[in-house]
Amino acid sequence: MEGRQAVRELLLAGTRKVREVLLAEDLDPAPVIDDIRQLAREQRVTVTELGRKALDRRSFTESSQGVVALAAELKPLELEELLALGGRGGATGIGAGTPFLLALDSVTDPRNLGAMLRTAECAGVDGVILPRHRAAHVTASVSKTAAGAIEHLPMALVGGLPAALESLRSSGVWVVGLDGAGPTSIYDLTVATQPICLVAGAEGKGLSRLVARRCDEVVSLPLRGSLDSLNVGAAVAVAVYEITRRRSIAEGGSTAGG
Repeated sequence: MEGRQAVRELLLAGTRKVREVLLAEDLDPAPVIDDIRQLAREQRVTVTELGRKALDRRSFTESSQGVVALAAELKPLELEELLALGGRGGATGIGAGTPFLLALDSVTDPRNLGAMLRTAECAGVDGVILPRHRAAHVTASVSKTAAGAIEHLPMALVGGLPAALESLRSSGVWVVGLDGAGPTSIYDLTVATQPICLVAGAEGKGLSRLVARRCDEVVSLPLRGSLDSLNVGAAVAVAVYEITRRRSIAEGGSTAGG
């Protein structure tokens, strides 16, 4: 785990065993560094200061921001385990809550994946579904870009996304695909209070044919400018927050933050 915010969230979450925190000797004072030192001290985690070159040799990314943590591996869930968690409101199980899930269809760019995980966590998404094959998974680069979101966002790996989506539908989850060729604008999507899963396609390819066939509805983002597409990370951010806003209205809540 690398990066200041990512390591801070790792220690705050307390869900994984942290063996050691490595800090660059020349780090400038900063509140986030103070937090990391304090949290490590409280959890009796060894903090070791190293020169930049020595720290870089322990790093897996181009820039660790002078902070590296050695921690236990993040264990992904099975789909059934993710469904059993329910929503963030405290209810457990799909039938007891109204979870909002995000499924990613063969997204291969680590930075896009990290950005989408960060967006999903900030927007209150309850869990993410990733294909086990031909897709990016959580790495040091993804963790750093996600800025600690992976510590708070349950993730499931599935053998085949089409079969997983069919299982979601059988469990009462409304599956909505996001694709540039989607016939329905996301602004015309009827969002009620039932469990929902947003499915986003790979960069440049969109949803695969088999995945699109498993969706109850496929929507697109209206584009008003000259360009004909958005980066998948940006598109997911817009769609996730639009669905979050609409769900809040449907549930009788406010769309304001807080």
